[in-house]
Amino acid sequence: MNTTAPDHAAALLRHFADLRDRTHGDAVSRQDKERLFHQAVALLDPYARQALEEVDTHLLRGTGAVTATGTRRSPDGGVDAVWALSWAEQRAAGISPIIIRAFYGAGFHHPHLRGGTVGEWPLNVFTPGQAAAELPTLRAVVAADLHNLVFQRDYRIIPAVMDGRAR
Repeated sequence: MNTTAPDHAAALLRHFADLRDRTHGDAVSRQDKERLFHQAVALLDPYARQALEEVDTHLLRGTGAVTATGTRRSPDGGVDAVWALSWAEQRAAGISPIIIRAFYGAGFHHPHLRGGTVGEWPLNVFTPGQAAAELPTLRAVVAADLHNLVFQRDYRIIPAVMDGRAR
């Protein structure tokens, strides 16, 4: 029997160990935890972009634009980074783009991920391999966010549905 935890379980174990130990990775101070957050954002960047670009390619037919803020100070005094995918139909419908947000709130013990319309995932990424292992989570965030945006308006915001190639 294989006792090595799969990537998603290992990420949760890191998260829960941080709660237990009052650390984030090996960091104890807010300053060191923010340093690790900056590194995690850089490590996640290609995978967040990949998850959004896959939706752009296959559902938006290449009509979207991916943007990223990089790490910045958030209004609550914490830090965050946002990757977004916007496209003409979404803007015309007056709804938000698809969002992946990494954030470390001022009152938080450690960072998390979320979508524009979907909840919290732990963000305990310290190595390139751990960042790559987050791709399925990032895809789930993007898919759930897009699904909720369709609920806010309707299926006509998805070019692949409207061009007759969806099935």
